[in-house]
Amino acid sequence: MADAPEAPAEGKKKKSFLKYVILVVLLLVLGGGGYFAYLKFFAAKPPAAAEATAEGQPAAEEKKAEAAPKAEEKKAEGGHGEAKGGHGEKGKDKAPSNNVPLPAFVVNLADPSARRYLKLVLDVEMTGNPELLEANMPKIRDALLMLLSSKTSQDLSTLEGKILLRKEIVDRLNQAIGQAKVARVYFTDFVIQ
Repeated sequence: MADAPEAPAEGKKKKSFLKYVILVVLLLVLGGGGYFAYLKFFAAKPPAAAEATAEGQPAAEEKKAEAAPKAEEKKAEGGHGEAKGGHGEKGKDKAPSNNVPLPAFVVNLADPSARRYLKLVLDVEMTGNPELLEANMPKIRDALLMLLSSKTSQDLSTLEGKILLRKEIVDRLNQAIGQAKVARVYFTDFVIQ
């Protein structure tokens, strides 16, 4: 009779052990499935693995590598490249130009009837040393803030007004740095609100 009470305790231990084994196996399967899904759908393939996945791809890359020098030779011969003047240069010797992005300008416009704002982001094309802009940034910001805040939304709403603003900005930038090194400016963001 002493054996009878121990038998149900062993059955409970086997059931709880079996539950833990099933739980561990289930967690391993779910973890493996999640890892597979991550690799398949979310992880970027490394370049070596991407080349190894498709047969014949290395041969195609060799053809591209051979075609690239031919394209460079065409540019040197005066094709669509800039090696022999390109389009529109007519033999002028210019220093290489550098585009320098300026931080965003947000100003109140001079509209008397309404409260309007201008957000303007510029890229400046320099023919000289681009560090001139960095060195004179307080002067540049002051000059451009004064210029932009004097404009109304009517002035800037037309194409002619924007072209005139570009010319005025180039003039102000050249005045601020003390040299005529700014060739042109490009509006990369222009919002009136």
